[in-house]
Amino acid sequence: MTSDGMVEFEADVLIGRVAALFADAGLSQDAARRVATTLVDAERDGIGSHGVAMADMYLDRLRKGSVSTRETASVVSDKGIAVVLDAGNALGHLTSPQAMRIAVDKAKQYGAGFVAVRHGFHFGVARHYAAIAAEAGCIGIVMCNTRPLMPAPGGAARAVGNNPIAIAVPTQGEPPLALDMAMSEAAMGKIRLAEKAGKPIPATWATRADGTPTTDPREAIAGMLLPAAGPKGFGLAFMIDLMCGLLSGGAIGDAVTPLYGDLSVPYDCAHMFVAVDVAHFTDLGDFRRATAQAGERIRSAPRTAGVERLYTPGEIEWERRRAGAGRVRLPASVAATLDRLTTEMNTGGTAADGRAIA
Repeated sequence: MTSDGMVEFEADVLIGRVAALFADAGLSQDAARRVATTLVDAERDGIGSHGVAMADMYLDRLRKGSVSTRETASVVSDKGIAVVLDAGNALGHLTSPQAMRIAVDKAKQYGAGFVAVRHGFHFGVARHYAAIAAEAGCIGIVMCNTRPLMPAPGGAARAVGNNPIAIAVPTQGEPPLALDMAMSEAAMGKIRLAEKAGKPIPATWATRADGTPTTDPREAIAGMLLPAAGPKGFGLAFMIDLMCGLLSGGAIGDAVTPLYGDLSVPYDCAHMFVAVDVAHFTDLGDFRRATAQAGERIRSAPRTAGVERLYTPGEIEWERRRAGAGRVRLPASVAATLDRLTTEMNTGGTAADGRAIA
């Protein structure tokens, strides 16, 4: 354990430990490793709220049947650029790459591809799937709806989820250019991490059940998230909810159930994956060079006093992964949960401290 209460792992070792848990829960070895890799990649990017800490809940849902062991979504309809998939409550980490690859294939044929997914489940970091499109020379857009967590401006009840959107564009070299944001000021996963760590949250993140601001993560979990940029964040979240749920024939609003509620009840969210083939509009090489130049223009722009660096969307996460040099740091509380799960599921793993890197 490090001096700041973190436990360090080699990324490959951690992937193996997490994959063993999911294989024991009924996934194939290949699918279990893909899920584990996605969770550990979130940790490598510094997004612990969507990383290994989620495994406990995912595994509980697998045991209780609200998440299936399916590894692919089924095609409901395929009409040119528009495809609808039914994920059958499978882990979103498995069905989302499938959906985006279908969207890319459609984009290569028609210029754009839209894939709506119903009966979906949490997919972790949205940017990871948008990046699949960017790597294929397409603009990638990913959206998802969640259960209501935020009030309408002036409201005192949960009205919409903190529905995320990610956009990635092809660029030349590194860093990648990828926006990934939820419509709340902060993701619920960050608040749950603060609760596990016994730490307060900023007063701008959430409210109590009565709508008054709080710094207590327990009160925030029982209360409401605040939308980013007030009515702007709320409005975007509302439209994302409608597009994902209605175009897929899936759930919207409070028909999407709480992720951490009754774990025997399917979450039933909906996803939307969009790919736009750059080559249908302009030369891909020119586009990549132009986006790279635009990113450099942002990074090299004048800074205000006291600001050391300017970043483009996705650059901070890319830099964290590079700086990690193949290592992953988990909070001690998350490492302890991993130990417990390993023991409970008899996967033969050793304690987290036994895997720690000095």
